[in-house]
Parts: sequence; C-alpha cells; structure tokens
Amino acid sequence: MSEMSLVGINLVRRPSSSLIRLYCASAIVQPNPPLPKPISAADDDLEVLDAVKRHKSLSKEFRPLSSFLTDSFGRQHDYLRISLTEKCNLRCQYCMPAEGVALSPKPDLLTASEIVRLAKLFVREGIRKIRLTGGEPLVRPDLVTIVHELNELRPLGLEAIAMSTNGITLAKRLPALKEAGLDLINISLDTLIPAKFEFITRRKGWNSVMEGIEKALEMGFHPLKVNCVVIRGINEEEVLDFVALTEAKNLDVRFIEYMPFDGNKWNTKKMVPYDELLQRIRAKWPDFKRLPDHPNDTSKAWKVDGFSGQVGFITSMSEHFCGTCSRLRLTANGNLKVCLHSNAEVSLRDVLRCGQSDDQILEIIGAAVHKKKAKHAGMMNLSHMKNRPMILIGG
Repeated sequence: MSEMSLVGINLVRRPSSSLIRLYCASAIVQPNPPLPKPISAADDDLEVLDAVKRHKSLSKEFRPLSSFLTDSFGRQHDYLRISLTEKCNLRCQYCMPAEGVALSPKPDLLTASEIVRLAKLFVREGIRKIRLTGGEPLVRPDLVTIVHELNELRPLGLEAIAMSTNGITLAKRLPALKEAGLDLINISLDTLIPAKFEFITRRKGWNSVMEGIEKALEMGFHPLKVNCVVIRGINEEEVLDFVALTEAKNLDVRFIEYMPFDGNKWNTKKMVPYDELLQRIRAKWPDFKRLPDHPNDTSKAWKVDGFSGQVGFITSMSEHFCGTCSRLRLTANGNLKVCLHSNAEVSLRDVLRCGQSDDQILEIIGAAVHKKKAKHAGMMNLSHMKNRPMILIGG
C-alpha cells in the first residue's frame, strides 16, 4: 500500500478522485498480516515499550487484540472515539477560533449506518469501549438511534458506550439515551461562575449544564466525569472550588492541561501544569492523596480524604501518557486519526463509499495503526504544527 494512500488526505480539501481510486485499488493486500514487530531504536521508543510492558503486567484482564489494532510498539487499541458532528451550540475559546470554522458539507459526514458499520468492524477486532463526541453529539437528531444500534454490538464484545457533551440539552435527552444503552458521560464545565461561562463559551447556558449534571447524578451515572480545561488568567483561580464540589457530590472532576489546536491561540503562559495545580490543592487540603490508576487511564487520580468524589489530572502537555495509549479517533467526516496530536489521517468514509469489503477496510485501518508514532511532539512543536481545531477532531 502506498504511503500516499495512508497520509495523503488533506485536512482542508477532500481527496481528489484519483487519490480515491488509488485508495480503492490499493486496499486489496494480504488478508492476515503478521503481528507488527516492536521498534526500539530510540530512547523515546524504549520509554514507550517499557510503558507497554508495565501496563500488560498490571492488567489482569489483558487480552490480545487483532493485529489490525496493534501498533509497532505493541500498544493494543480497544477504545474508539467517534465524532458524530462538527456542529456545536457553544463556541468555547480553546476549541474553535472566534470566527468559527468551515464545516464539512452534510454529504461528506458519516451517516448513521456508516457509523454503525465501522463501529461493528472495530468491535469485532477488539474495541471494547466507544465514546461519542462532537462538536456536540446532542445536536445530532439521530443520536438515540445510533446509541441503540451500538448497544446491539455488545454480544460482539462491546462493553461500554460513553458520550462527551457540553451538557446544554443533556437533562431532557438523558432518559432516552440511558434507555437506548448509554453507560457513561463526561460533561465539560470550565467555570462555576455563570458570567464567566458566557465569556469562555461565547454563549449562555451555565444553568442548563448544572441541570444536566444533577440529572445524571440522579439517574445513577457513575463515574460522572466533569472536564475542566484550566487556562491561566481565565479560570485557574477556581480550581479549589471545583475540588470542593467533590465533597458532597460523587463527581470525578478532571483538570485538563490547555492544549494547542488550530485557532485557539495557545501559548505556554496560558498553560497551568499539573505540578502547579497539585501544589494549589495540597496547600488547602494536605491530605489530598493519590489513587491507583486503571490500565490505559489518561487521568491521574487523586482524592481529598473523606470526600464523596475524586479529582483527576490529564497531563497531555507536561507528562504525556503515550506509552499506554489505547485510543483511536474517527472524525465526523470519516477520517481515522491514530493520535490526537498528529495531522496524519486516513479517510475510511471514502473507502467505505467506493465499495470496499470489511476485510479491505481492515487492511487500511491496520496500516494506519501500525504507523502510529511512539509519542506526540513536544508542546512547543505542537503549537507550530498544522492540525484541526478541536471541534473538527472530536473532544
């Protein structure tokens, strides 16, 4: 398979018809490729290989996955994040530029049947968890139908259906989603001050988000994760207030380091690193203690002794967790991203629509996964790399 067929998908324009024809023609390769051999030439690679070995030794339920979902460092991918739409009813500063983004034409987006077909293909190969993202997944009219059809994949090995949402319309839609099979929810909330919410998101809606959080707790969603992107000069002074939320509420509040994406005006001065947040919290709660992490966790878990909930830190910038990464991403327009911070993508939509069989699509997935790098670039390099705005990737 040519290199062009894997990474030649332009981030702005659709691939040319000649490239699509090349794609389809090159999809027929060996039906059962051998497991990839680990690469260990550089120190960075050795670091990742060590992390993979530690993960395997810690995980009692570790089971081999398909070779198509195993990269050249032995990382096995069992978690697929599917973006359902590029649209959102908020305009968060860290997610999209103020002027908005050019959205893909509707015909370019995956249909519900295409999403389910690809999901079924991934689940058969070992994906155990699917997270629905956006944009904002709740703006997609057929969301409940998609969740219901994904729920039918459980006999094939799917264990969890999750969703990341801004929570604006969550309260009224949650009962139908739970009945359809939704298991887990992450809700974005970057401030506990309504006026500041409007500044960060460029829209109103704080009360609706809080209503969604209360509804999810009432309906027994656990763990209920609340994601907070910490930006210096915006909301870092609210960190202690977020931790205090976990005293009475069984929430998992997760502080996310501010990451660079196209149009979000990232710089190092705005990023508040994990160590600084930890010092702030420990100054108020000296008994703030580390909890054991589960295999493949992106979040470092902590807890104030005696509190109902807990706190997590997603340290993508200061302490990456690439060595245990088990995630793949499918964008709303059907591109497979094997790394959040890589601009290499492969269009599964195009090979799907040009009539390729499941086996042929798997070959393309496997080749893309095999090319996943040991780790993403450093934060200064990331800030200069061309990548999609976060809203076009899927949160």
